[in-house]
Amino acid sequence: MSEQKTRALSKWPFIAGDLSLLALSGFIVYSSAWPLGLWQIGFCLAAVALGAWICILPFLREHQASVQMAEADVLAGAVAQLQNIEQVKTQIANTTAQWQFIQDESKQTVNAAKELAERMKSEVREFHAVLEKVNETEKAHLRLEVEKLRRAEGDWLQVVVRILDHIYALNHAAARSGQPGLISQLGQFQLACRDAARRVGLVPFAPARHDAFNPKMHQLADDKIQARPDAQITETLATGYSFQGHLIRKAVVSLRPETQPELPLTSSSAEDASQEPASPPEPQTATAEELAQPAEAVGS
Repeated sequence: MSEQKTRALSKWPFIAGDLSLLALSGFIVYSSAWPLGLWQIGFCLAAVALGAWICILPFLREHQASVQMAEADVLAGAVAQLQNIEQVKTQIANTTAQWQFIQDESKQTVNAAKELAERMKSEVREFHAVLEKVNETEKAHLRLEVEKLRRAEGDWLQVVVRILDHIYALNHAAARSGQPGLISQLGQFQLACRDAARRVGLVPFAPARHDAFNPKMHQLADDKIQARPDAQITETLATGYSFQGHLIRKAVVSLRPETQPELPLTSSSAEDASQEPASPPEPQTATAEELAQPAEAVGS
């Protein structure tokens, strides 16, 4: 409001000058005689034109000032925008530098990750190689220990089988002696020893008298003689054994005379027949390696 009042007050002198010139030209026209002369008409026209110019002049000045103000505002806005552009340029430059730094850091991180992965691969390979060596060493030790255990198992099996064979021979001799007390004592001793052997998986078996001969479970003292299909057992010469469900030795038996195969007698055989029959040969007992085979089969 004060600015508008100031502008209005600043225009009044020009308006007053215009009115004065108009009043002067009107006075000349009013006071002069008709028709007016040339100087009177010219003076009036000049006064009117000069008054009009004086009246229009402040408005022209104001318009020029407004235009200059507008141009100044535009220039100020342009300068501000240029400053903003400079700031944006600076920010873009900073962002570009940061992005370049981040990209370099990312490359370094990727390279470090690749190196770490390669190291991990090499470490894994070395670890697998060490594990394989350890496994091979452990397997070799285990094989050696298993072989030792099998040999030890075969040895003690052979020892137990021989002990049980001697106990069976003692019991058989006691049965032939005809002494009831000795027979009872040795029979109980044999049963106790066989029960102890069964606890470790060694089971002795002996066929009963008049049982049918089974070549899978029984054998003759002479391996060269083949028994007839209807052969019957008369006596068990040596006990058979099975270890953990596997047969390790067949029972050695003798057959009835009428079921034994007839062999031609030679001169030497006739002489032998005239003499007393010799005692049956010792039954074939499995070796330590053969006795270890059932344990290996069970372990597999």
